[in-house]
Amino acid sequence: MNTEARFDPREFRATLGTFTTGVTIITARGADGLPVGVTANSFNSVSLDPPMVLWSLARNARSLEAFQQSGHFAVHILSAGQEDLSNRFAKSGADKFTGVACSEGAGGAPLLDDCSARLQCRTSFVYEGGDHLIFVGEVVAFDRSGLPPLVFQAGRYAVATRKAASLSSGSLDAGWSEDHLPYLLGRAYFQVYFRIREHVRADGLSDDEYFILSTLAVRDGRTQAEIEAGLSHAGCDCGFQVLAGLRQRGLLRCEDGTGDLRWFLSDEGRRRTLHLIAAAKAIESEVLAGLGEWDAVALKNLLKQLVLSTDPGLPDLWSPPPAATTGAEA
Repeated sequence: MNTEARFDPREFRATLGTFTTGVTIITARGADGLPVGVTANSFNSVSLDPPMVLWSLARNARSLEAFQQSGHFAVHILSAGQEDLSNRFAKSGADKFTGVACSEGAGGAPLLDDCSARLQCRTSFVYEGGDHLIFVGEVVAFDRSGLPPLVFQAGRYAVATRKAASLSSGSLDAGWSEDHLPYLLGRAYFQVYFRIREHVRADGLSDDEYFILSTLAVRDGRTQAEIEAGLSHAGCDCGFQVLAGLRQRGLLRCEDGTGDLRWFLSDEGRRRTLHLIAAAKAIESEVLAGLGEWDAVALKNLLKQLVLSTDPGLPDLWSPPPAATTGAEA
């Protein structure tokens, strides 16, 4: 452990970064009437009675004088979807408010929209704190939206999630347990898709047929090879007989342009597929509502990271279509 009086500033910053914080934007209106705003994670509570909070600003900040003269400031606790807004207000010198929707709060401080929470404050004290000034304010008004907050940890943005309760007790002698990732992913997939499958079966489709139709709903005009590649992660049977069967039932049509048949949803196929996708989205909304908005955002973020970190090079279902010519309908 480093106990020396003088130490590496970068290492000190990295050490402080292990403390997870929220992300705020502090705004005010200067004596010249112009709005100012900065991104800060130095925000903290001070007192409940009276209600007081604090934050700090570097002495060399361009907006320091405006905050000192204003007498009021507004604290915006950013929501998980406001990473771009955080980056905008973290930059120095730019016109940060151009195109940003806001209203006017106490003391003329701009109030930004879609935050997790906002606190309007009257400046009570300003203290020296090394290379920063510490602003302490009394909260005169506040509101919160319930949106999950944006989080900052070790120099990166993150999202907050609650620790899950245990599914069961104990583990097998072989070392397997409820924390085994493939088990968790597989069970979660089964439990969510099981409800979707009821709609798929009611529409007279197999899982493979539903996946094929859904893939073509994302981008029409794929060849059999492209459909197989796009669904390789699902282990689907995308053979010609399955595609021809869907065509025979009036759900697909195909065109022969460059020697490879390209498959398209028919009008009826598109109608039925969109109906099933709507049902799937409704089930997804119910599942995520059960988690709560904070954990829903965290779950999707972690799954995206897992997909990216383990991707063996699977094709992207949402990639733009290749240039192709079409011929007569088959």
